[in-house]
Amino acid sequence: MSTTYLTLTNRTLRELNEIELTSANFASSRGIQTAVKDFINKSIHDIYNETGEIPLLYARTTQNLEIGDNEYDFPADFRKADMDSFSIGPKELVTNGEFTSNITGWTTQSGSPAYSSSGNGRLSLSNASASQSFSTVVNKTYRLQVRVLNSNSNADTLDVAVGTSAGGTENKSSSITVTNYGEGNILNTTFTATATTTHIQLSTTGDFTVDYVRISRNDILNRKMTYISYDNYIQNYKPTDDTNNSGNYANPLRVYILPNHSTFGISPRPNSNEFAVSYIYYTTHTDLSAHGDTMSLPDRFGTLIIDRAKYYTYMLRSDPQHAQLADRDFQRKLRLLKVDYATKNDYMRTDTIAESISLNIGGRVN
Repeated sequence: MSTTYLTLTNRTLRELNEIELTSANFASSRGIQTAVKDFINKSIHDIYNETGEIPLLYARTTQNLEIGDNEYDFPADFRKADMDSFSIGPKELVTNGEFTSNITGWTTQSGSPAYSSSGNGRLSLSNASASQSFSTVVNKTYRLQVRVLNSNSNADTLDVAVGTSAGGTENKSSSITVTNYGEGNILNTTFTATATTTHIQLSTTGDFTVDYVRISRNDILNRKMTYISYDNYIQNYKPTDDTNNSGNYANPLRVYILPNHSTFGISPRPNSNEFAVSYIYYTTHTDLSAHGDTMSLPDRFGTLIIDRAKYYTYMLRSDPQHAQLADRDFQRKLRLLKVDYATKNDYMRTDTIAESISLNIGGRVN
């Protein structure tokens, strides 16, 4: 995906027998050169509008819910949502618990906690400790999972403390000793919150790396949400959801899209701040602007964009014959794009039927 805006423009101008641009005069183009630049972006729009579910535009996001609120905006780069992908589960309470690119969100309590780029990113603790605070609901039970690794064959332990202050053990005190070096160990445990702010601290006098720390409500299960039409929601669920009665709040089960297509709703209204909705959506693309901007599509589809830009140029020149030829090439290559990159349903077939047939005819299944 390294084909630049300048390259696409010049390849189109060259096929039209027009003067090409350079990086120095690209921004000050005039006449047919400017028109071709516009047609390049217009062609990319046409491709995305024809095949909106291109995996290259795939994104996944999570929306944290608020008690009583049932409408939420899609992301700013939203184009189209996969409504069958909506699921609901417990909100992740730890900030940057996966250590994807840094250890931001964690407070040093001793030593020098550091970021490690190994794996998908880890917290490195060598004779050090780090902590973080997060919001909890008093008397609710939470699930805690920590994965740690240790490359040294010794009896070092990583201490995990959960309490009402950094290093406090009012809620949980656990120790992890790694025996399967290189693979690590995982701590799975629970604790019950006794305050609205809870702290977790990781400490060691040895040498450990922490792959992830995850904390979420234990009584909230992950499950798929049911997609319903907005009309179905209006007819069957909206009256109850709009009643001024918190007794109607519950675990959200359904999801719908509002007529503005930029907002989704859930029903019933959530009865906790610790729900999170996850879903797949397809992003919009950003128009090419500077000469070095690159397209999101693979390079081999540059000719597809050029054919479409030529079509618009020939139409501008009132040359329908050549425009028709350019459009024919575009449509042919667009079909290839749809075959290679458009999202398709995956189907699975059971092998029990084949086994039954084999048994019925005297075959033997090992």
